[in-house]
Amino acid sequence: MTTKQFLLPDLGEGLPDATIVEWYVKVGDTIKLDDNLVSMETAKAVVDVPSPVSGKVLKLAGGPGDIVITGAVLAEFEIDPSMPQRAEGQDTGHHHGPPKGAGAHVSEDKVVASDEGGVITETDAPAPKAEREDSGTVVGAMQSSDAVRAEAASSVGGVKAVPAVRALARKMGVDIARVRATGPDGVVTMQDVKNAAADGSARAGAAAPAPRAAAAPAAAPAQAAAQRTTVSQAGKPMRTQPPGVQATGQPEQLKGVRRNMARVMADAHAKVVPTTLSDDADIHAWAPGNDITGRLVRSIVAAAKAVPALNAWFDGDNLTRTLHPHVDIGIAVDTDDGLFVPALRNADVLDARGVREAVNRLRTQVEDRSIPMSELTGYTISLSNFGMFAGRYATPVIVPPCVAIIAAGKGRHQMTPVMGGFESHKVIPLSVTFDHRACTGGEAARFLKAMLDDLAKPH
Repeated sequence: MTTKQFLLPDLGEGLPDATIVEWYVKVGDTIKLDDNLVSMETAKAVVDVPSPVSGKVLKLAGGPGDIVITGAVLAEFEIDPSMPQRAEGQDTGHHHGPPKGAGAHVSEDKVVASDEGGVITETDAPAPKAEREDSGTVVGAMQSSDAVRAEAASSVGGVKAVPAVRALARKMGVDIARVRATGPDGVVTMQDVKNAAADGSARAGAAAPAPRAAAAPAAAPAQAAAQRTTVSQAGKPMRTQPPGVQATGQPEQLKGVRRNMARVMADAHAKVVPTTLSDDADIHAWAPGNDITGRLVRSIVAAAKAVPALNAWFDGDNLTRTLHPHVDIGIAVDTDDGLFVPALRNADVLDARGVREAVNRLRTQVEDRSIPMSELTGYTISLSNFGMFAGRYATPVIVPPCVAIIAAGKGRHQMTPVMGGFESHKVIPLSVTFDHRACTGGEAARFLKAMLDDLAKPH
């Protein structure tokens, strides 16, 4: 019997792990080459991982919600020689670095696993000949590059839906098999799942007992809380318990986007020397119809042209600075799953309509988790417009290699001195956080002044 282990490949740009969303097979099933094996959630997307072989499934690494480290065993198969197998040396284009210590054969722009390491390892088969190269790092027909990776709607249980839609259905307690599909060719869309969740027409029957089971242990803390008192049974004041003694919650493993966000924020905190300047932009002169996000983007472009030092990248290890002639703005998008920062490309050549269309497109792609990984990196400066919720000023976090991030707070009216008295003017609070290693306080102040001047214009 010949068995093969399939190691989890790098599904993103150096991502250390991924979370299992849904297995398309179970132990004992037979799977064909390139059929969908599992749906995995990374920090940036939900993707289907196809089977690298044809044969019987012997072992699966965990269940939905479990985290698998990149390079760890994802599945084990018994190879069926009577079924189609990938030809020796055949590569489908998915390329990434092998595990540490593993040898690698480099061919043009691809890295193909060698006999010393890779994604697929033989356990009971004879050792391969030295001249034979193992294309074990390939993962079906997925492409990993700057190109967009489109998610195909797979048919599981008679339901057509992309992995992100299936993940949303599970999260919202919706039985996807009972959702009315409105997409092309009967594909269930994100909106279909949301509509079903809103009207309760497809509530998951299997998921219903779970909340009741979860509620049972919660009753004990609630009962205990009702019995709590500030005095003891002897009538004396109770001593304050150390933190954690009365803890009622349970530790929750961070996954997907939030897991990556925690790593990125910790890395940024360790590497950047942040300083923040704040001021209010007076928009009293604005004519009706001005788009706040569009005007903020335009003001950043104007300031970047006036003071290029903040539209830059900084390499703290080599102490080098890269000033960018173009302006790609990272737009922070808050979601239930965590923070996304897609890039608004070429903001310096977009008009107001182009900016709005691009922002809407990016938000939609973030919400349905279809945004390409290439669109979540490479921006030259960032914007966090948290003012639509609450908050006036902020000290947003700069993510290297960027040098600056702008935060716009909640607009308000304030009394402003004018010739002959006072007027009520609407203002937008702005905060500019910059890496003081890469630019001076004077440069940051001039950048903020350029933004204020542009925002003060009527159009």
